[in-house]
Amino acid sequence: MNVDHPSPKDTAAGRKGRTHVLSARTKKIVSFSLTFLICFATWIILSGRFDLFHIVLGLIACTIVAYLSDSILISRRGLEHLPYQWLRFIVYIPWLLYQIFLANLHVLYLVFHPRPLELIDPKIVRFKSRLKKPMSLFIFANSITLTPGTITVFVSITGEYTVHVIDEQSGTALPGEMEDRVATLMGE
Repeated sequence: MNVDHPSPKDTAAGRKGRTHVLSARTKKIVSFSLTFLICFATWIILSGRFDLFHIVLGLIACTIVAYLSDSILISRRGLEHLPYQWLRFIVYIPWLLYQIFLANLHVLYLVFHPRPLELIDPKIVRFKSRLKKPMSLFIFANSITLTPGTITVFVSITGEYTVHVIDEQSGTALPGEMEDRVATLMGE
């Protein structure tokens, strides 16, 4: 008598494993597609060239970049939270632009002060951030550098920052509110 035993593919565990693989594949496709679209939109906006050569070159370059770095820009683990994260990012950008504007006014004050050498006192500030995610560390480091009067010199994967500041006032705000906003943005 020949007894047919169900194969692992037909059991509940086998079906669950297959849907998990499909889910991971779907996440990879979504992550790749979104990264490609963001890169290609940036390419089109910044290049300003719409002839066939530049469009094809952009398609090739953006495909390579999206293939190599899709999980950096769009995390596959938190893909279901992506719309909320982008909404938080859209809220963060105006705040960051406002901080950049304020820092520009401060640097303008330092430059046009009658005795700028008394106010300008460059320093290296070191601090440990509470941020853990690599993308959080990246966004925080770039936000610091985008703010005039401060430059991120070094950041470690453990969250240790080295920042060059133009004066004492620019250094006292670190890590401060910017770190809190990046933590909120990235869900930390």
